Amino acid sequence: MKKVQVIDSFEDINLTDMTFQKNYLQVLTINETLHLAEFVVSENFKHHTGDNNPDDFYADVNSIYNEEVKFFENSKTYVSKNREGNIEGAIRVLKWNYSDVLPIEKIFGINPLHIVGMSPLKSIWHIGRFAIKKEASDVNLFKKLMVCAIAPICEQKNSVAFAECDSKLLRVLRILGIEVTVIGESINYLGSETIPVCMSYEGLIGFYNKNKHLVSGEMPLNTQNYANLPQSVVFDNQRTNYPLV
Repeated sequence: MKKVQVIDSFEDINLTDMTFQKNYLQVLTINETLHLAEFVVSENFKHHTGDNNPDDFYADVNSIYNEEVKFFENSKTYVSKNREGNIEGAIRVLKWNYSDVLPIEKIFGINPLHIVGMSPLKSIWHIGRFAIKKEASDVNLFKKLMVCAIAPICEQKNSVAFAECDSKLLRVLRILGIEVTVIGESINYLGSETIPVCMSYEGLIGFYNKNKHLVSGEMPLNTQNYANLPQSVVFDNQRTNYPLV
């Protein structure tokens, strides 16, 4: 997965003079995965380099596409579309099956089990493909997408979410009241400083409760049955390197 990405900075959102667009939330189908990949890569480079078509654009698109198709069964991708059906923002939440290599390990070499420990068994999630069209100026779009992504995480107190977070986005998350724990050194990735992070139920529930009304009545949050975890992933011994709760 490519990193979590959104607006350039919190200052890019004009809280006092916003233009609220007529858009709607939708759960992405697998047939739209290529469109999602193109949107995510394009917006990443637009935000950080101003280059809409970098030399490795299609290689990045193909990489994201293949990964999202592989993750599709255990994930849900939310998109906000305008009246013309064009994507204005996107975010994907994935429930880990303890088998697939998550982006946090692929990119940073961090095994989630080394962070959360192995007993009691935690519900482990990954949040990614967070992108908002650079021209968008509605802070509520940012909040809506985040609420959609963290809704299943906020259903269980032992839940933990991982993400690869742009440094500017990290500041925005903290400003909005989301508690984020940095779990490794940053790298330069897709044109910007990217940081591996994790978020616990305790660090997300406050933001969720404060903002869930933004999507209530607009679409159901919990319509997908994520795959059940196999018994083979239940461990007896504890190995915790970073406290999350």
